[in-house]
Amino acid sequence: MDGFVDLVREILCLNGVSEQDILTKRRVDLPGWFRPEKRWDLLVVRNKALVAAVEFKSHVGPSFGNNFNNRTEEALGSATDLLAAYREGAFHPAPRPWIGYLMLLEESPKSTSPVRSAEPHFRVFPEFRQASYADRYEILLTKLLRDRLYDGACLLLSPRSEGPGVYRQPSKELELAGFLRSLLARVLTALH
Repeated sequence: MDGFVDLVREILCLNGVSEQDILTKRRVDLPGWFRPEKRWDLLVVRNKALVAAVEFKSHVGPSFGNNFNNRTEEALGSATDLLAAYREGAFHPAPRPWIGYLMLLEESPKSTSPVRSAEPHFRVFPEFRQASYADRYEILLTKLLRDRLYDGACLLLSPRSEGPGVYRQPSKELELAGFLRSLLARVLTALH
């Protein structure tokens, strides 16, 4: 995922964001409300104000089921914790930070084939019935955006056999270009 982190960093710099304001790898811990701190993949911090925080995640087989559930819990927990810390004044004084999530999923028969849902007591919501793990990620990220837990989300599918740089974007709402436009709009507004 370092390549995507570097790409986003480069795009921010090309659009006038100072390299000093973009943090990756070091000094990327933010306070949480439910835990002391959480390490993010990319931060934009300008004049001691948190402007943006971005998570970059990948999911490569073979255990799509367990890993999907873990990624879901991580995504929900990270956003909820950061937003609660913001609400409680951890980043004061500053407007609400932009929060982003980029997921790169291995495109394979195991990730794109329908999966049966366990329904021992109650039925799952209809959109999850016979949904593949790729579909489930699309549903997750769309709901995270629409519930405003994240301001930007991106889903990329890439077959392992194709090598780096080859990917497909299954959802218009979760495309990389829209993710970057949203991030740039927020960051550039904060710079002026």
